[in-house]
Amino acid sequence: MKSTDQATGPMMDIGITATDRAEIAAGLSRLLADSFTLYMLTHNFHWNVKGPMFNSLHQMFMVQYTEQWNALDVIAERIRALGHPTPGTFSEFARLASIEAPEGVPAAKDMIRLLVAAQEATARTARGLFPLVDKASDQPTADLLTQRLEVHEKTAWMLRSLLEE
Repeated sequence: MKSTDQATGPMMDIGITATDRAEIAAGLSRLLADSFTLYMLTHNFHWNVKGPMFNSLHQMFMVQYTEQWNALDVIAERIRALGHPTPGTFSEFARLASIEAPEGVPAAKDMIRLLVAAQEATARTARGLFPLVDKASDQPTADLLTQRLEVHEKTAWMLRSLLEE
């Protein structure tokens, strides 16, 4: 007869304590919420951008939201691999996210500024998990975080470059 863990079902023994797995999953849930909010914001701006930079921003935003969409699954599946449920509703994401989406349709340059801030906020959320992940020797999560940081920092730089004169 297999033992079970109330929160996660069949008992897990992957070398990370149940407490550390729960804390990492909670942090990844915040990263997922920021990532989903960033995805929605970018897709919204793709649909609604206008002005002289329309074509270049429309295309750039599509590349960015597509990359972001694909990242959502990677983050969610890591939460599940740690034995925890993944948040998946607008209300959960709104509660967990550090990014607030603006009301209305901002001007193109304001869209860029908002996306820089959202990319940087998502990077901060990812970076904030490293102390716990390192303490737990959770290399798969550390690898995921490193990959996400590279994308968010590079994308923020590229967007920021559009604001320079």
